[in-house]
Amino acid sequence: MKILHTADWHLGKRLQDFHRLQEQRDVLTEIVQAANREDVDLVLVAGDLFDTFNPDPQAEDLLYSTLKELTAGGRRVVVAIAGNHDNPDRIEAQDHFGRECGIIFAGFPKTEVRSYELSCDAKLLRSAPGFIELKLPRHEAPVRILLTPYANESRMRSYFGMTGLDDQLRLSLTGHWASLADTYMDDQGVNLLVAHLFVMKRGGEQPEESDDERSILQIGGASVVYTDMIPTQVQYTALGHLHRYQEMAGGPGRVVYSSSPLAYSFAEADQQKYIVLIEAEPGQAVIVTPIPLTTGKRLLRPRFKRVDEAVEWLQQNPNCYAEITLQTPNYLTSDERRQLQRAHESLVTIIPDVREVEETEQESAPAIDLTQSMEALFISYFKNKNKGQEPNERLQHLFREILATESE
Repeated sequence: MKILHTADWHLGKRLQDFHRLQEQRDVLTEIVQAANREDVDLVLVAGDLFDTFNPDPQAEDLLYSTLKELTAGGRRVVVAIAGNHDNPDRIEAQDHFGRECGIIFAGFPKTEVRSYELSCDAKLLRSAPGFIELKLPRHEAPVRILLTPYANESRMRSYFGMTGLDDQLRLSLTGHWASLADTYMDDQGVNLLVAHLFVMKRGGEQPEESDDERSILQIGGASVVYTDMIPTQVQYTALGHLHRYQEMAGGPGRVVYSSSPLAYSFAEADQQKYIVLIEAEPGQAVIVTPIPLTTGKRLLRPRFKRVDEAVEWLQQNPNCYAEITLQTPNYLTSDERRQLQRAHESLVTIIPDVREVEETEQESAPAIDLTQSMEALFISYFKNKNKGQEPNERLQHLFREILATESE
């Protein structure tokens, strides 16, 4: 049985002022092509389908058209769960559309897929809150899947009936998984867990994560989950939430974050992105093959000491998003900034690293001309607080909107 694992699509996400919808279309096309090339039986999408609770219509259209393509006309089942960026009610609202195409949506930790008939070649044999068992067209052995979409602390407590400490919440989740696994999972089928959680080995180092995806523990959400909590029957755990491909030790089977399909912040600069192919059969260890993705611009963050060096590099590397740091003895002038911006259409950020400021600058700040307009004063203040860096046009526009509101 061949299974494709992907996660963290974040459809609709921008990189500051840069729209990335076309890149997302291209990389999802690459994922569909890989699913067809490998002739997979099942696709798992482990959460963060959208980037916001209220995605724009283009992002919604891209999600549902891609999921339908992944079903290959009903020959392949797609299972998609909600992540911490998704609105679980919005995800589950498409259940009717999903059943018609062979897509199963789960928004909550104890979602129960109630329809026992899918309008596709697969059959839903059994379901329970947080569990499904499927009969895929080309396989006699069933596939069993524990479904655990993201849940914050209050939702975890609501679903698992706990009002206590993190350890008690973990104990409740462990019991929920164990009960389902003991009831429905044996070595006569393929046993999987798909989850959008912050997972690590107990006592191990905390896994790497991007700026956009701080650990659920850090942001006050659901407790960190340990790999030794996963039931022994589970052969593969398909994870979403962290954007770098990585495998977590300490579980009964393979426990893998597939990575996001694109780099979404400069904390992911120059990371290779993947989808994961799993080959599974009942009662055997799975074979895991990461498939590198080639679509989408890289995010690069070089450092320079001279403006002309930075301009030359920018001109030689047009197909990327760049965050450049300039270590200079003086603040960048407006002309130098314009020169850098003209050299590259996807220059996201210029970070001035001023190491040697003239003593006269350090000793005395220039007098403030209070006859200036509010907008000019704001720009002067921003530059003073940010080593001479001017606010971008978007921030200036926002400031002008605030001024207009206050006038009203």
